Amino acid sequence: MKKVHLLVLKAFLRPFIVTFFIVMFILLMLFLFKYIDDLIGKGFEWYVILELLVYASATNVAMALPLAILLSSIMTFGSLGENYELVAIKSAGISLQKAMMPLIIVVGMLSLAAFLFSDYWLPKANLKMGSLLYDVRNQKAAFLINEGIFNTSIPGYAIRVQKKDPDQTLHDVLIYERNTSSGNINVLMAKEGQMFTTDDDQLLVLKLKNGKRYEETPGSAGTYNPRQRFMRTEFKETEQRFDLSGFQMKRTDEELFKSNYAMMNIRQLKFYLDSFNVKGDSNLRSAYTDLAQIARVYRLDTLNKKTPAKPMKAYKDVLDLIPKDRKVQSLQTAKDQIRSVKDVLNRKQLYEMDNEVRLRGFLIELNRKFTMAVSCLVLFFIGAPLGAIIRKGGLGLPVVMSVLFFLIYHIISTIGEKSVKEGSLSPFLGMWVAIICLSPLGIFLTYKATVDSVLFDLDIYKRWFKRIFSKKDQQPA
Repeated sequence: MKKVHLLVLKAFLRPFIVTFFIVMFILLMLFLFKYIDDLIGKGFEWYVILELLVYASATNVAMALPLAILLSSIMTFGSLGENYELVAIKSAGISLQKAMMPLIIVVGMLSLAAFLFSDYWLPKANLKMGSLLYDVRNQKAAFLINEGIFNTSIPGYAIRVQKKDPDQTLHDVLIYERNTSSGNINVLMAKEGQMFTTDDDQLLVLKLKNGKRYEETPGSAGTYNPRQRFMRTEFKETEQRFDLSGFQMKRTDEELFKSNYAMMNIRQLKFYLDSFNVKGDSNLRSAYTDLAQIARVYRLDTLNKKTPAKPMKAYKDVLDLIPKDRKVQSLQTAKDQIRSVKDVLNRKQLYEMDNEVRLRGFLIELNRKFTMAVSCLVLFFIGAPLGAIIRKGGLGLPVVMSVLFFLIYHIISTIGEKSVKEGSLSPFLGMWVAIICLSPLGIFLTYKATVDSVLFDLDIYKRWFKRIFSKKDQQPA
C-alpha cells in the first residue's frame, strides 16, 4: 500500500470514529429526552437503563453510520485540500479516484457490515428494545411516601405521614382503607412507626406504635347498612403489610413482539411475504365462491317454472317474467341478496386492505436493509468530492454541508416511506427514491472534483457578476 493511501486512511478513520460516537451520543440524548417521563420515578435498577440504552444504540446505527461517513469524508478531503496535500497528491500523478480508492474499499466494507448488521443483529436489538421499552412504559411509579401528602399508589389504601426521618422512622401516621362502594370505613392512626420492605421486595411492612384503629362494620341483624356498628381499637404495637408486587418490573414474553416488521430478518420477511400473498389470493377465491353461492340461491326460473308465453325479447322489463302474486316477494328477496353481496364485498375488501398494509410493511423493511448499505456509498461519493471542492477542514463548513445533505436525504427518504405506507408509491420506488435522487449529485460532484472545479469558490462568482454589471454600464444609452 502506498504512503498516500495510508495518509488518506489515517485522515479518514480518526474523524469517522469521533463523529460516529458523537452522533450516537446525540441520538441517545434525543432518545432519553423522548422517554424521560417513562424512566424517571419508577425505581429502575441502573442495569435496566443501561440495557435499554445499549439496544437503542444499536437501533440508531441506521442514522449514525451514513451521517458519520458523510461528515468524515467531507472533513478528510476538505482538510487535505486546505493544507494543499491534495494538490501535492495530484502533482505526483495520482488522480482523485486513485486517492479515494482505499476509502472506497473501506466504505464498501462498512456498507457490507451495515447490511449484515441490519439483517442479523438489528432485528434482535429491535425485539429486545421493543419488549423492554413496553415493560418500562407500563411500569408503575415507585412507591414513595412523602411528608404531609397522601400516597394512593397501593390499591385500596391512602397513606399519609406527617414527618419521616432519614432512618425511615415515621411520625403521625394516618392510613385510610378505601372502599369504592362504602367509602373510608377503616382508619388507622399511630404516633410513630418504622417502615421497611422484605428481602424479596414483595411486601412493604409498617410497624406502628401507640395508635388507634377505627372501623365501621355491618350489624349482626344481617341488614345491608355497612355502617351499623362502629369499633375503636387501641394498640401499643401493630404491623401492617402491603403488597408491592405490582411495583416490580415484569418482563413480557418476547414472542408477542416477533410479528412486527422491524423484528425480522430477510428470510423471515420473505416467508411472511409469501404467506400474506397466499392469504390475499385465498381471499379473492373465497369472495368468488361466496358470490357464486349467493347467485345460485335465487334465479328467475325458480320463480316461474312455466315456459314463457312470449319470447324473451318481447318482454320490456325483467319483472314481467315474474308472476304478479310473487313480485313483492321477489323484490324483497332481491334486496336481501343485494345486501348479502354488499356485506360479502365489504368484508373481503377490509381484509384485502389490511393484507395490503401488512405487505407494504414487509416490503418497506425488506428494502430498508439494502438502502441502509447503499446510502453509505452514495453519501460517501457526495462527501469526498464535496470536501475536495470546498477545501475546508475542521468542524465548521464541513459540518454545515454534511448536515444539509443528510437532511435532504433523510427528508426525501421519509417522504418516500410515508408515501409507500399510504399506498401512493410502490415500495421499491418509495424506499429508493432518496438514493435515486442523490446518486446523480454524487456523480456530478465527483466529476467536478476530478477536473478541479471551483464550484464553491465565491470569488469566481463575484468576478463573474462584476463582469456582467460592468458590461451593462459600458453600453451606450
